[in-house]
Amino acid sequence: MVSLGVLAKRLFGSANDRKLKTYKARVEAINAFEPAISALSDEALRGKTVEFRARLAEGTPLNDLLPEAFAVVREAAKRTLGQRHYDTQLIGGMVLHDGMIAEMKTGEGKTLVATLATYLNALPAKGVHVVTVNDYLAKRDAEWMAQVYGFLGMTTGVILHGLDDNERREAYAADITYATNNELGFDYLRDNMKYQVGAMVQRKHHFAIVDEVDSILVDEARTPLIISGPLDDKSELYIGVDDVIPLIEADDYELDEKQRTVTLTEEGNEKIENILRERGILSSGSLYDIENITIVHHVQNALKAHKLFQKDKDYIVKGDKVVIIDEFTGRMMEGRRYSDGLHQALEAKEHVQIQPENQTLASITFQNYFRMYDKLAGMTGTALTEADEFLDIYNLEVIEVPTNRPIARIDEDDEVYRSAREKYDAIVLEVEDCVKRGQPVLVGTVSIEKSETLSEVLKKKKIKHNVLNARYHEQEAHIIAQAGVPGAITIATNMAGRGTDIQLGGNLDMRIADETAGIEDEAERKRKVDEIRADIATKKEAALAAGGLYIIGTERHESRRIDNQLRGRSGRQGDPGRSKFFLSLDDDLMRIFGTDRMDGVLQKLGLKEGEAIIHPWINRALEKAQEKVEARNFDIRKNLLKYDDVMNDQRRVIFDQRVELMEADDVRETVDEMRHQVIDALVSRHIPEKVYAEQWDAKGLKEEAATILGLDLPIEEWAAEEGIADEEIRERLKSEADRAMAAKVAQSGPELMRQVEKAILLQTLDHHWREHLMMLDYLRQAVGLRGYAQRDPLNEYKSEAFELFENLLTRLREDVTRQLMNAQFVSEAPPVEEMPLPRMEAHHADPLTGEDEFTGGDVATLSRPVRNDPGVAVDPKNPATWGKTARNAPCPCGSGKKFKHCHGTLA
Repeated sequence: MVSLGVLAKRLFGSANDRKLKTYKARVEAINAFEPAISALSDEALRGKTVEFRARLAEGTPLNDLLPEAFAVVREAAKRTLGQRHYDTQLIGGMVLHDGMIAEMKTGEGKTLVATLATYLNALPAKGVHVVTVNDYLAKRDAEWMAQVYGFLGMTTGVILHGLDDNERREAYAADITYATNNELGFDYLRDNMKYQVGAMVQRKHHFAIVDEVDSILVDEARTPLIISGPLDDKSELYIGVDDVIPLIEADDYELDEKQRTVTLTEEGNEKIENILRERGILSSGSLYDIENITIVHHVQNALKAHKLFQKDKDYIVKGDKVVIIDEFTGRMMEGRRYSDGLHQALEAKEHVQIQPENQTLASITFQNYFRMYDKLAGMTGTALTEADEFLDIYNLEVIEVPTNRPIARIDEDDEVYRSAREKYDAIVLEVEDCVKRGQPVLVGTVSIEKSETLSEVLKKKKIKHNVLNARYHEQEAHIIAQAGVPGAITIATNMAGRGTDIQLGGNLDMRIADETAGIEDEAERKRKVDEIRADIATKKEAALAAGGLYIIGTERHESRRIDNQLRGRSGRQGDPGRSKFFLSLDDDLMRIFGTDRMDGVLQKLGLKEGEAIIHPWINRALEKAQEKVEARNFDIRKNLLKYDDVMNDQRRVIFDQRVELMEADDVRETVDEMRHQVIDALVSRHIPEKVYAEQWDAKGLKEEAATILGLDLPIEEWAAEEGIADEEIRERLKSEADRAMAAKVAQSGPELMRQVEKAILLQTLDHHWREHLMMLDYLRQAVGLRGYAQRDPLNEYKSEAFELFENLLTRLREDVTRQLMNAQFVSEAPPVEEMPLPRMEAHHADPLTGEDEFTGGDVATLSRPVRNDPGVAVDPKNPATWGKTARNAPCPCGSGKKFKHCHGTLA
């Protein structure tokens, strides 16, 4: 019996079908403009941008401009890139403009699709951000598509790691800015640590198009983006604790690979405690006494480093550094570091130099960063499996855009073997067959270790191949671009090389760029290009005849989406293709999420050595296991967001307040109000309402007034006066404090005082905000245990975080008042804009595993003077000549103080 839902879908079509129907009607309207737009001269076509902006200024809605604007972009792409948008690409552009996610298969030209919505939304001149997954794609796409935007009179900027503030500000000021999610989030946080509005680099958050939206808003959104600064060196403690871990045995700890946790057993705790005492690391009490909490933290990290994290899978050792491997792409994450001391524990384990720990200076999740945009859109080849999450978290609907040509790829059933050895043998046989037939093969693996294991097997068989993984990511775009050549065998970790098309026969543009570099003679260059074009055409025919690109998966990933991404590399633009996954019971997914009885069942079924079980039921069972993992990961992300939402409300208040303070010419009113609030609190604390005068603590009030206000007042005499009330004492205190402050203004001059007030206010606010972040982090760890007492950890976190925030504001008022009232002016204070930012690192740390996913962690070069020419002598009066000054080194200004206490001050 057919359900009502299925019947309704047959009659009316799905929601996706109905959306596509309305878009197809608009495609006709765009196509109707084509003859008139094609007839325009280059100058007239460029003039359309000015015309559109004038119409917008007159009140024409942006949607009304869409058909003609899209037609203009299509014509500009034809004239500059030699590419004309397909009708399906126009649909993709409309989906993006409507603030939704366009799911478009690999090879459908998403980079070109983005130009449509980008141009239209850049017309109001508020800035459009196009977000990519790495610097290579940001630079490539910006240079490529800038031809279209520049032709139409729009400016394009690109944000790359290593740019200074002026270059970033210029890039953000462009009509269209290409950047990675990490750079955008980092710039937002760093902007909110500046001391002048003019020093900030970003504009408002108007519209963003996120490329590979599933990777950025789902995979990377599990982890907050963190900016941190270094703390004291604890290398000896890391090394001391690390030496202890190899002395424990398997019975001393419990390892849960599924949850990625490792904990000491009772016996393990006792053994570690005794060893630490013998070595003098634990000087008194037991391991879990409050004074030893730091040592417990070090022991836990050392245990994780040895028992959870594997060399060449989770990280590699390169020179004297531990370099993280991204679990999703298999790329080396140069500069990224695990947070909370875990990276130092790994450095101790691998006996390399231990870098100092960091303190959090600012933090935000990608969910909360991207939800700041007035309008958000995304595109990817795989989003439908996460459609519920996109709708729930970002209010983004997923629209499946049809392919320009029907997909001809054949997706075969999985082959399941009992052991990894049998699986690899089967893969090698399949690859050998492809080599004989000249069929290109892309083999997908889940880690560097496994890609190199397979590579060794192929080398023994003398099968020529390319390995694309974190060790060689510099060449990945070039390797992946030529993976469609007949007989090419490419081994890739997960989705390495994502964003680069695998074209059958090879990538024409890349070959031309590589092989014609240095040829200056135009005729010679043309001859070479024609030769390359003919060679690629011949090879494409051979690859097509062999069956197109063959995708071999060596394991199922935790997420169906990653598997679909791998499959999607084949069958672009209607090309033939084939995909198959080879699995074994030793695979992580099968081992961790399968059942222990499966091997026994396969033996009972009579599965012999080298034989595989192949059935659609196996595929469905695996997909069910993957769905469970996806649901669990969604819960992790949702839970992280619930906690970050609490912090986000506070972050917005602090950041908005900072901008208001920076924009204000004079913060006197704010400072006066703070001082009066402090006095109100002081009086209320020592002279409570409805309490007899005999019970007043006049002596305590006098002492606190001396400490905070710097005033020696006869408060005890005031309190002894007949009939005096608390209100009168309050007003006298305020009057005396105002008079003292007025005298300071007269002494120093109003101009200098304005600068000092703003500087002290901003620096004190930053100092307390950093302490507050640390307190929230500790609170987050502590409230989890309250679930055992039948109390909701989230509600506990909300109420206590609010209380901590109120305490922050109280301490802020007191500290600002104390500093200003006790300040002595003996020389001119430096202008606010000259105050340097602290030395900073950017991290993207997973709260569960500690994995750090931020590119180029050390960004100190962006926050302090850098000497471009090492031959330039240090000039004490010119910070530009100081170079990278160590924090404990003497300050180059000649003051005699350490850099961290002078021009390198943190607050």
